[in-house]
Amino acid sequence: MVSPQRHKGVISRGQLGLTALAAAAALAPVSPGLVEAWYSAGVYPAIQRGLTAVSNLVPFALLDLALVGVPAWLAWRTVDDRRAGIGGFRPLAVRAVVRAATTAAIVYLLFLCVWGLNYRRLPLAARIPFDSAAVSQEGARALARQAAAEVNALYTSAHAKGWSGPHDIDRSLERGFHRAASALGANPVPRIARPKSTALDLYFRRAGVAGMTDPWFLETLIATDLLPFERPAVVAHEWAHLAGLNDEGEAGFLGWLSTLGAGEPARYSGWLFMYGQVAGSLAPRDRAEVAAILEEGPREDLAAIAERQRRQVNPAVADAGWRVYDRYLKANQVEAGTASYAEVVRLALGIRVDPATRLPAEPPDGDK
Repeated sequence: MVSPQRHKGVISRGQLGLTALAAAAALAPVSPGLVEAWYSAGVYPAIQRGLTAVSNLVPFALLDLALVGVPAWLAWRTVDDRRAGIGGFRPLAVRAVVRAATTAAIVYLLFLCVWGLNYRRLPLAARIPFDSAAVSQEGARALARQAAAEVNALYTSAHAKGWSGPHDIDRSLERGFHRAASALGANPVPRIARPKSTALDLYFRRAGVAGMTDPWFLETLIATDLLPFERPAVVAHEWAHLAGLNDEGEAGFLGWLSTLGAGEPARYSGWLFMYGQVAGSLAPRDRAEVAAILEEGPREDLAAIAERQRRQVNPAVADAGWRVYDRYLKANQVEAGTASYAEVVRLALGIRVDPATRLPAEPPDGDK
């Protein structure tokens, strides 16, 4: 028999305190400079390297265990309350709600400590040289033409060499990521995560989600329906989140930059990604002009991606999922919400990449 003593009271001071602390942490204004200096460049790198090292030890997603384990524990505690003699629907329901709210508060506080505070750091364009004058329609057209030329040049060799398996680490991509992350100020360089599948995969495919960074165990989770030439860019994007770039556009930029310093298959994946991003930002006439540059091979790969999405994505699920994600981003002080994905083009235009090193260089006029 469980002692009734530990079931006294509906909500304890500890539960109230945790809930209040979580609410304060969500709403309290925090200086981006303080977050940058103390958390993002201070304690977070140690947390990331440690947690990702642990999650890399197992081939499955630890997040999947939590998704099953936490609800199971909450249900078991409600059953335990019933066995302890707390009868009636209302008292059991009140205890269950209070316990769930307390658990949610703990989960949210862990989220902030482990990864989430990076949402409140200084933007990437404020930390490295950024040429705002380079962000223009002409610049976008030039970048789109470059992306088309790159995928044309890389197509044959990339397909001949092939891509790593869905759960394997591309060592050339790892080297490219470490170089790029270091160039953007990551010190020490982040520990990479092995790509994993997840029990959320069906949702990923129906919602059009290519990948996710688990914010509690710092794992890299990838959709199983990705085509081989899509995977390197997606994996590098998720590794960029592990580097503390929570903004989607910033992660996309570091992911793309990582592929530039990798082998030909990963470079092809990165330029194919960039082509899709920048072409989508062009006016219809300019988009058609750039599309005419593409040769048959890259055209077929882009068509295969579109066909995969047509077969897998459920528009209703995707729309609902992206609306929820938009609210999530805005709640975490990303004002643009899901529109932050478009930031990758702005960063690619404003942060000049040296053709020789494939790393960021100072803008010609020093404008930041």
